[in-house]
Amino acid sequence: MNYKNLIGIAIGGAIGTMLRYTLNVYTLFVGYPIGTVIENVVGSLLLGLLTGWFLHQKPREWVKLGLGVGFCGGFTTMSTLAADSLFLYQQMSLLESSIYLAISLVGGLTFAFVGLLLGTKWSETKEEKEGQST
Repeated sequence: MNYKNLIGIAIGGAIGTMLRYTLNVYTLFVGYPIGTVIENVVGSLLLGLLTGWFLHQKPREWVKLGLGVGFCGGFTTMSTLAADSLFLYQQMSLLESSIYLAISLVGGLTFAFVGLLLGTKWSETKEEKEGQST
């Protein structure tokens, strides 16, 4: 394994995790795990955007892994989604838990798809501009 890749993942993961923690702390007052929904939906959008970008632009591997695996992996969280779903089921109702899961899953998939489209479009636009300037 390449040490640059590991360092990129570690730095990206640390930043993503700190941002996730900060978002959760600032949304605790709501009384609903909205922070986790925001993290997972925004993280899905960002990962889709990066994927679309990386399909056309070829960054260094450590950058790609640092942003995708590291940052997005540290920022989003499946384990907290599962724990929050069980908490809502136990403390509120099956309906609350189901709404939370539906918003998280459908929102995450939708935003990942939108991000992929935007990232692809963004990288194609960059390629066109670079082609015109040469």
